[in-house]
Amino acid sequence: MNLTANQKTSIPEEKHLKKKWFLMDVKGKLLGDVATKIANLLRGKDKPLFTPQIDCGDYVVVINAKHIKLTGKKMDDKMYYWHTQYPGGIKSRTARQLLDTKPEKVLTDAVYGMLPRNKTRKHLMRKFHVFPEATHTLIAQNPQIIEL
Repeated sequence: MNLTANQKTSIPEEKHLKKKWFLMDVKGKLLGDVATKIANLLRGKDKPLFTPQIDCGDYVVVINAKHIKLTGKKMDDKMYYWHTQYPGGIKSRTARQLLDTKPEKVLTDAVYGMLPRNKTRKHLMRKFHVFPEATHTLIAQNPQIIEL
């Protein structure tokens, strides 16, 4: 860290940022609690060298996304909308339908919404990997298991 006589704040450099891989099993966990924890890990808010404008977060691998829980009647009331770019092309699905077809999209959208709305969001989402079942392809990275 370069500190001169006039500087009062230190900005971490890439060589000081140690990026880790974490594995999180979300089977039976609540969507909001999991998404908050993942967003904080991706940003690096738990590190003492956290700086908002620098990517100092870790990589997160999530398994069992198909078995995530939502409270209350959100499984049937929560709607996911998208547009096909054709006139009258608004489409929607409930959270239950989306969990059956694309279970990773529910968790990805929740984490995406909890990240800052600037240019770093795209880079942070590249460090986030979701798998619908217990098997994953990132064994070579040797991720540490993390609990909520």
